[in-house]
Amino acid sequence: MSSTCPPNTPNAPSRPPIAKRIPPLALGTATFNCQYNSSPESLSTFSIVQHALHSGLLSFDTSPYYGPAETLLGSALTHPTTLTHFPRPSYFLTTKVGRINSTTFDYTPAWVRQSIHRSISRLHGPNADSGYLDLALCHDAEFVSPAEALTAVLTLRELRNEGRVRYIGISGYPVGQLAALAEMVLKESGEPLDAVMSYANFTVQNTTLATDALGRIRAAGVGVVLNASPLGMGLLRKNGVPVGSMGDWHPAPAGLRAACAKAAEEVEALGENLARVAIRYAYEEWMKVAGEEGVGTKVPFGKRLDRLGEEGGEEQGKMRGVSVCGVSFLEELQDTLEVWNSILGAEEGRQEDAQRREGNMEVVEVVRRTLGKWVDYAWESPGEGFVWGGGGAGEVGNAGLDYRD
Repeated sequence: MSSTCPPNTPNAPSRPPIAKRIPPLALGTATFNCQYNSSPESLSTFSIVQHALHSGLLSFDTSPYYGPAETLLGSALTHPTTLTHFPRPSYFLTTKVGRINSTTFDYTPAWVRQSIHRSISRLHGPNADSGYLDLALCHDAEFVSPAEALTAVLTLRELRNEGRVRYIGISGYPVGQLAALAEMVLKESGEPLDAVMSYANFTVQNTTLATDALGRIRAAGVGVVLNASPLGMGLLRKNGVPVGSMGDWHPAPAGLRAACAKAAEEVEALGENLARVAIRYAYEEWMKVAGEEGVGTKVPFGKRLDRLGEEGGEEQGKMRGVSVCGVSFLEELQDTLEVWNSILGAEEGRQEDAQRREGNMEVVEVVRRTLGKWVDYAWESPGEGFVWGGGGAGEVGNAGLDYRD
């Protein structure tokens, strides 16, 4: 497990393990972006953030790569109405570094530093001078060399020692590569990563994060493994993959899309909704699997960070896996929280919620039978034909938007 202050990192500040600080559910903001929505600025992001906070959802995940997401989230978090009830120490804030656009990455120390300071400015507004990030992740680390990833991690640790970042990790898609990078960082630096974020690899369609990589990641000393994109970036829903102003960017092949569409029909015939079934499965099972592996959190849902005390989460509290949810509309958040609270109710022994859990698992079996050969399929990342757009400050890749401005 991640230690408080590794003996060979003399400048590392004393801090509780991340398992005593990170909440069990985060609101992701990849949807506050033109990949998912044609006009993200027109979304009711302020209402979404307000509802999240007042509902006990006290963790947020964002990235400069998500277009206007950091700015939109920052505007909501620094609004006077928000600050009156939820000052900065009350919630957990995660962002990422290194991904510029669809083909361009910059993991150099100069850019990592510039990116972190810019994110703090966007997310803290007038309080940027005293601002900090709870967790900073190297974004989509499979697209760069291990040496570049290590350089970025070491730069983030310098920023940690300066008080700008508290915990450090990596994010990406291929679970085997995430495990290998976690092992490499421990071997080369003598200090484990605090966190690894995987997306779309623990869903009703694909559970390879648990089956193929979780043990290795845990053995590499990682403190928490976050499971994001429980819908496979929008794949596991009635309407299929989302298409924003950037067109159809989703990497899922036609056969997988067709199988998911068929599964949605089968689920609807049973009077259920595929997205709701998939969300419940991913949250509920990951809560158990990651908790049992010791790579979850002990912070109770709804507990403000500024009321945890210096030692963080409950010493004897139950460990639960950490998930990330993404929504575009307030109604989606309300539905997500209804499912989440039912999961907690089942865990507490409420009969009605326990029956919902059992019913959901029956539908999950139908979904997986319908998916057939596509169960546990994972697409390539980087994909076939990927052309790297270069790196280094000031360069712009040959596709997509540059989010360095």
